[in-house]
Formats: sequence, C-alpha cells, structure tokens
Amino acid sequence: MSNMPNLKLVIFDWDGTIMDSVSKIVLSMQRAAKRESLSVPSDQAVKDIIGLSLAPAIEQLFSNISHEKVASLVLAYKAEYEILDTTPSVLFEGIIDVFELLTERKIKIAIATGKSRPGLARLIAQANVGHYFCDSMTADEAHSKPHPQMIEDIITRQGVLKDEVIMIGDSALDLTMANNAGVKSIGVSYGAHDAVKLQTCNPLGVVDNAKELLDRLHSRN
Repeated sequence: MSNMPNLKLVIFDWDGTIMDSVSKIVLSMQRAAKRESLSVPSDQAVKDIIGLSLAPAIEQLFSNISHEKVASLVLAYKAEYEILDTTPSVLFEGIIDVFELLTERKIKIAIATGKSRPGLARLIAQANVGHYFCDSMTADEAHSKPHPQMIEDIITRQGVLKDEVIMIGDSALDLTMANNAGVKSIGVSYGAHDAVKLQTCNPLGVVDNAKELLDRLHSRN
C-alpha cells in the first residue's frame, strides 16, 4: 500500500467486518418488528442501518414511528437478539491473520462500532480477541455513524495523525464516517454492502475476503 507508508493505526468496524453477525442482526430486527406489529423490513433495509446506534437505526427503518414505539422496539430487538445469541457468531475466516500481521508490525488496532459497550465487551470476550485491540468506541459513547466522533476520539487518544490511519468496514456508514473524519478507508464486501455500494464512498479499495485484506495491508511497504 504505497500510498500509506506510515500506517500506525487500523480501525475496524465489528459487525460484518470482524464478526459474521449480519444475518443474526437482520433476523432479530425482523422478528422484533413482527412482535411489535410493524411491517417487517427487507433484509437489505436492515443491512443498510447496521452500524447506526439502535434508536436512530429504528427511526430510519420505520418512518413516522413514535418515541414510545422506538423504545419498545429497542427492547424487543434486544430480546430477540439474546434468543438468537445462544449460538455465538463466528469471526470471519482469516481475520485473525490480519490482526496477527498488524500486531507483528506494531500497527495499532482499534474498533469503532454501532454496538453498545456491554454488547461489544461480551463478544470480544467470547471470541477471545481483546488482546489485539488498543482502543474502541461504541454507539453509547459517541455520536452515531457516519458522524466522525468515534474515529476522532480514537485518533486523539492514540496520538497518531489522520494520514497514519485506515478505517476498515463493510458498510457505507463506516466509509462515510472515515471520509467525514478525514482518514482513508478500505471496504469489505462480505458484510452489509456490496462492492458497488462501497465504491461510491471512494475507499482506497474494496476486498472480497479477509485474505485479500491481509494481502492489501501486507503490500503497504
């Protein structure tokens, strides 16, 4: 990656980028809508709001919904997700190899996610990957994506420059957040959005799997 010679920090999204959890999120939201007697959204409609904080995501997904209904749908979604979460989601194949490469090269790794802090902590513990990450930001600690706060706060805490950072995500929300923060990005097409959608956000590139991501980061020198 010749245009990133001084890479010091890689910030990853979680759902659909590190963990294969998109289908679980989609099904949980659809079941919650049914439970609350709302029109059941399509798979893609739910994928389009993954990465947003939960309440804003629901407001975008269901137009003209009352605050009371948003609150009850938040609870319904969490209940459905916990039911489905008895089988932990798996990490995408090859993503640990990416973490190992970055760690070996002393490049910091952080997370910027639409999950809550308790939700992220639980999944990091389940996957036993906490030792890879120097920092993280969650939806209950910052403005929702694509606002740049998550990236900006991580950059400030880690003491790096914007041109030393790459954001990696599976959603246009992730890549737009990177644009808003003034950092470069790489899209992954195996999560919420396909390569065509991701390319509209002008990333450095879009990869189709973690092996391609590894190769892309490995070739940066």
